[in-house]
Amino acid sequence: CHAVIETKRGHNLGRVIWNGSAYPNTGVPGNIGGYTVERIIRATADGTFKTNVSIGDSVKAGDLVAFCDGTPVYANIDGIVRGLLQDGVKVKTGMKSGDVDPRAQREYCFSVSDKASAIGGGVLEAVLSLMSNGKV
Repeated sequence: CHAVIETKRGHNLGRVIWNGSAYPNTGVPGNIGGYTVERIIRATADGTFKTNVSIGDSVKAGDLVAFCDGTPVYANIDGIVRGLLQDGVKVKTGMKSGDVDPRAQREYCFSVSDKASAIGGGVLEAVLSLMSNGKV
């Protein structure tokens, strides 16, 4: 590994790390609209994922969003479906399968997020630096 890009929200998001490692994964997503783990859509059973909604759809807490081999998956909070596995993906119980954005801004589903932009900028910085030093 030539470089690591920090992906944890905060002051170092998107920074290139040349020596050492990024912050450990806490397993807790960033706080958006007062929600963290509640935003995540998780597989309820091992099997094949089958969606009942699409990215950009508005959902309410308790709405059916998918099935895992016939086992229903429900939204935990109100918002907009911002991420979702496609039909046919093999999942394991508890696997992250999508997320709901409580800000309910549909256009956020179809643009690059602040986090993705910062991480992409870090990747570009690392690649350009490595190229200019003849390491890639």
